[in-house]
Amino acid sequence: MNGAPQANTARYTPGYSANAAAFMSSRTAESHAGFFLPYLRPGMRVLDCGCGPGTITLDLARRVHPGFVTGVDIAAGQIALAEAAAIYQGVANVLFRSCSIEQMTPEDEPYDAAFSHALLEHLADPVASLRRVRSLLKPGGVIGVCSPDWRGFLVAPAPPVLTEALAFYQRLQRENGGSVDAGGRLGEWLEQAGFSNVRMAARYECYADLRLIGEYLAQRIEQAEAIDGAVTKGWIDPGDPQRLAQALRMWQRQPSGLFAQAWVSAVGWA
Repeated sequence: MNGAPQANTARYTPGYSANAAAFMSSRTAESHAGFFLPYLRPGMRVLDCGCGPGTITLDLARRVHPGFVTGVDIAAGQIALAEAAAIYQGVANVLFRSCSIEQMTPEDEPYDAAFSHALLEHLADPVASLRRVRSLLKPGGVIGVCSPDWRGFLVAPAPPVLTEALAFYQRLQRENGGSVDAGGRLGEWLEQAGFSNVRMAARYECYADLRLIGEYLAQRIEQAEAIDGAVTKGWIDPGDPQRLAQALRMWQRQPSGLFAQAWVSAVGWA
């Protein structure tokens, strides 16, 4: 899902439910890759890592036409959705591959640019994956990455039970091998991977309809035992997933509520 897992992640926390798929499929290049669009030009070869259902990828392909975009994702189901969307929308200058970043090898013609949205926070070793991406870029090629940072989220109203629910979701991500502070670490990760002239920026995504994010979080927490074995492993007490999900559903009905997601982006050069 722009952000679906690659090989060095134990489990992709958002999952692939119909609710999660709809949540991710609403994203476009304009809404979630705007920071990177100024670096793209017609004719460029672009790699989209963790492309998910391809909604951002197809927009990138339109932007660089007659260039070419390759979208990769380890989830075959997401690749199937992306390929179907490309056919339906008539976007021909795009190729989707079901593989991990680590499985990709340098090609005869390296990429001009690489992009990754909402992926690195789910990787156990993001620097290793970034090093592989760098090996696929031509000298001077540009990379743009974007991840959320839970330290900057703004939520209101925030009664203790809602704070507990959000904290538990973050624990799921950490227990699954990911990072909840990935956004703020993008710059150091890019530099450790060998990229230079790294530039960082941040923005907020505010949900006008709280049901979009509230229901997604509620369903994922309800599934914590079935997917993660959270109760069995002692991460949470029996009955708490349902209690926290109910709190999220009550919160999402408040017209004066706020959920502002902090997104950090970084750009660097190979």
